[in-house]
Amino acid sequence: MAQVTVRINGYSYVVGCKDGQERHLQAMAQEVERRIERIRAIGGQSGESRILALAALLMADEIHDLSAEKMPEDTSRQLTEARQVRVENDRRREQLALLVERAESIATALERD
Repeated sequence: MAQVTVRINGYSYVVGCKDGQERHLQAMAQEVERRIERIRAIGGQSGESRILALAALLMADEIHDLSAEKMPEDTSRQLTEARQVRVENDRRREQLALLVERAESIATALERD
């Protein structure tokens, strides 16, 4: 497990993450820091807890807006079609596995004779 030091709101924090995820964690800390800078720019000079809570609320609002956006109809249709293809492929794999088992049992029976 990797350890990364991130700087948020003027404080350094050591945070653990999976190996290879260090850059991603740094990028996420920078996203939090950007929200904190926005809060300060509009006059939010309260305590650290309040600023971090407001930054979290800003991020939650952005996530909500993203999840609330309706998927374009074409994308939704393509996703449905892709799921159907995957189900069909899974079914075919199962059928193929049964055929392979059957062929192997026939070959074993022929070898005994």
